[in-house]
Formats: sequence, C-alpha cells, structure tokens
Amino acid sequence: MSWLSAGLAVLLGLVVTATAPHAAVAAADNPYQRGPDPTPASVAATRGPFATTQATVPAGNGFNGGFVYYPTDTSLGTWGAVAIVPGYSALFANEEAWMGPWLASFGFVVLGIETNSRTDGADARATQLLAGLDYLTRTSPVRSRVDPNRLSVMGHSAGGAGTLLAALRRPSLRTAVGLAPGTPGNNLNMSTTQVPTLLLSGQNDGTVTPSYVQGIYNTLPAGVEHAWAELAGNDHLSFTRSNPTEMRLLIPWLKIFLDYDTRYTQFLCPLSNSTGVSRYSSTCPLVPPGGPTIPATPPPTTTPPPTTPPPTTPPPTTPPPTTPPPGTACTATYRTIGSWSGGFQGEVTVTAGSAAVDGWTTRWQLGGGQAISQVWNGTLSTSGTTVTVRNADYNGTLAPGTSTTFGFLGTGTPTSPSPTCTSP
Repeated sequence: MSWLSAGLAVLLGLVVTATAPHAAVAAADNPYQRGPDPTPASVAATRGPFATTQATVPAGNGFNGGFVYYPTDTSLGTWGAVAIVPGYSALFANEEAWMGPWLASFGFVVLGIETNSRTDGADARATQLLAGLDYLTRTSPVRSRVDPNRLSVMGHSAGGAGTLLAALRRPSLRTAVGLAPGTPGNNLNMSTTQVPTLLLSGQNDGTVTPSYVQGIYNTLPAGVEHAWAELAGNDHLSFTRSNPTEMRLLIPWLKIFLDYDTRYTQFLCPLSNSTGVSRYSSTCPLVPPGGPTIPATPPPTTTPPPTTPPPTTPPPTTPPPTTPPPGTACTATYRTIGSWSGGFQGEVTVTAGSAAVDGWTTRWQLGGGQAISQVWNGTLSTSGTTVTVRNADYNGTLAPGTSTTFGFLGTGTPTSPSPTCTSP
C-alpha cells in the first residue's frame, strides 16, 4: 500500500506539472512578463497588481518638469517606461495626471511632462518627449528602475502629433500612442516610421476628425505593427478625463510592446470587448519586434539608452559608434534615418572618450544642394557649407564611453558625411 501511495503521489505530481498554465513557462522565458494571468476584468480594472508611488520632477533637462509615477516593487528588476505630453495650451497636471498611477499600477514607469510653453507646437513637444526619456534613464532619481531599452511615448492632440514625430526621430522606441493626434494641417505622414503605433480617437471629435485620423493611419507602413480604435461617442477632450474604454485598450497594447507580454494579445486580436468602440483596425497578430530574442535576464540598469534601432530595423548606413581611442575627447557618427523626394532625416551619435565630457561640438560639410531645416537635442549654426551643432543645455555632460544623439531634417539628397567632435 505504501508503494502504491508513493506511486500515485509521483503520478499526480507529473500530472500537475504537465497541466500547469503555459503562462508559467512563458514567464520563465520572458523576465518582463509580470503579474497574474490577465482576465477581461483585470484589464478593465482601475488599478493593477502593483503598489505605486509618485514624485515631482523639477523644471530643466529640456522640459518644464512634471511628475513621475512608478511601481514600488524593486524585486522584479527594471520596468518599461512611457513619457506623456499634453495638448496645445494644456497642462499634464490638469488633463492627463489621472493616467499616471493607473498605468504605473500595471507595471510601468510613467513620466508626465509639462511643456516649456503651453503654446509649444508638435515639433517642440516631440523634442521634449525625447528629452524626458533621456532624463528618465540617465539622471532621474528613478533611473535604476527604468529599462532604457523599453521606452515609449504618448500624447494628446498637439502632444499626439509630437508623439508621432518623436517616433520618426527615434526609431529605437518600442511603441508610440497618439491620442487624437494633431489637428488638420499637420499632414502627418508616418510612412517611414519603424515604431509600432496605436492611434486612439473619438467618434464625435470635431477637432481631430475620424477622417483625419484615418489619413494618418493609412500612411503607417504594412511592415510595422499598428492599430486604430475609435471610441464611440467620445469628443476631443474625452482623453483628458478618466476614460476606462481607452485604458482597456491601452494597457494590453503597452504590455505587448513594452513587456513583450503576449498574454495580452487576446484582448486586441481580435478585439475581445467592443463595448464603447465604434471602429477598430489592427495588423494582428501584433507581434512585438525583438520578442523572440529577449535576454535571459533584464539588461543592466546602467546601460545607456539605445542609440541604434532594434534588431528588426534596417542596419544603419554607417557602422555603429565605438568608444573613442584614449586621448580623444569625443567622436561623432552619422546615419541617415530616412529619405524622401527632396528631403531626408539624419541622426548623429556623440560618444565620449575615456574621460567625461562637459560640452561638445560637432561639425561637418553639407553636400551639394543640401540645407538643414530643423535640429533637435542640439543647437545649430551654419557658415557656408559648414554645419556646427553644439549640445543642448541638458545633454552636454557625458560620462566616459557614453553617448547621446541629436537629429535633424535636411533638404536635398542625403550623403554620408564624417562629422568631427570636439569638447572644451
């Protein structure tokens, strides 16, 4: 009888092991998959499984301060992060702050940005979003909690347009979410984006109309995951108030693309709950880029933010930057992000040498017919065909071997310049 009991115990143990949920196996393979298996009720809840706290962010670092919300748990490693910017004339504190603790409780670090001017346009809001992410991962008090390889941006109205521009400027972002993005006249064209994109809009929005959002959605490339949900009965300001329907869509999207957590795909592919949604389109099955190559352990928190696209993006036109040889203050490496008829977007990576850099200057020569129309994360001056870009006030100090990037829009045909870098 004792032999039989022991055999039954072993057999029962095998059965329990064999029938354990697949999510347990997936969690072992994916260190970013956290929390219990999601259910329709948990996704729709106003709070997730993680306790949170928040802190005020002072002005400076390229934006006008704001707030940061984050999980208090430090035992699970680093978290993915999202920077959020409000719309034209708005304050994050008045219109989007409700999202901070809600998203943080589902396992994200959330940076709510106040803009340098309430009348800043979409371009300026894009610049401040990226500056906010750089602050969050490099110098903020919560930088040790943030995974610099899992970053995203989100914004409403003009901030939504800025969000889409930020995605064009920094293709290493994991996702971008536009909430009623932009206003007619922006003519946003996302055909060169490499960032998975979610658009959320209102059925009754007379400012950013459904047809306008449809136009943006139609430019998103087929090879990049994207989705668009139109919320029934919502107007332009619906996203500035607590919006359960919005969050029921947003949380699975961020879980998929920031945490590679495909347990949440069931809610979007196909849309499992269409209550409050008047229109929905997506590129199902919504596979997060880089998901199959997730490392066995989370990346070190000291790793600088990525300056090259994720593995699924086309290789840069020039080799990735390398640490400058001893005795060299800094180096600068150029690559073309994208081009179109009559114009292009470029990016320059500045890397400190064996000693810290306190201020940097890059120079290169324009090609025939080229001109620079806009620069972000740097200060531009030109003299004839010589382009000079100096650091902004928030990215001039670099630790040994670390990097920062600035981007620009140019007219003409892209070339492959060899910029120089000096430091005072």
